[in-house]
Amino acid sequence: MSTAPQLLDAPQEPPHRMDEVLEVVPGLRAVATRNVPGTLALFATHFPRFPVLPGVLILDDIAETARLAAGAGAWTLAEVSRIRYRRYVEPGDRMVVDVRITEASADTIRGSATVTVDGRTVTTVRELRLARVTGRVPVLSSLSGVRA
Repeated sequence: MSTAPQLLDAPQEPPHRMDEVLEVVPGLRAVATRNVPGTLALFATHFPRFPVLPGVLILDDIAETARLAAGAGAWTLAEVSRIRYRRYVEPGDRMVVDVRITEASADTIRGSATVTVDGRTVTTVRELRLARVTGRVPVLSSLSGVRA
């Protein structure tokens, strides 16, 4: 039996990464917060004189909160459209991520999201779609020889 990392693992529900979960109504809504510490290494390069949180990390927090709203099962972000970044998220900010589910089926969740800092909207997603993960999926951290 090999002790080498497996390329494929069964999907598992990871623990959420948000700092605080304020509300979860499975299939309807989830609200969670993320504190943005000034100690994040990425602020040294994004951008040194005016550090801001990259939009893709905000989108990742939206996806994480959407998974909480989706409820039981393994879900992945399948599609996002009509996303708008209105303000910067800076070190020291506390983001509140609010995801609302508008439509749900056995394999697909559709909804929208709003991210605020101090009551001011920083990001809106008018349409997002999660798809249920079935079967075995690649675990990127265990793949060798993969180039970005």
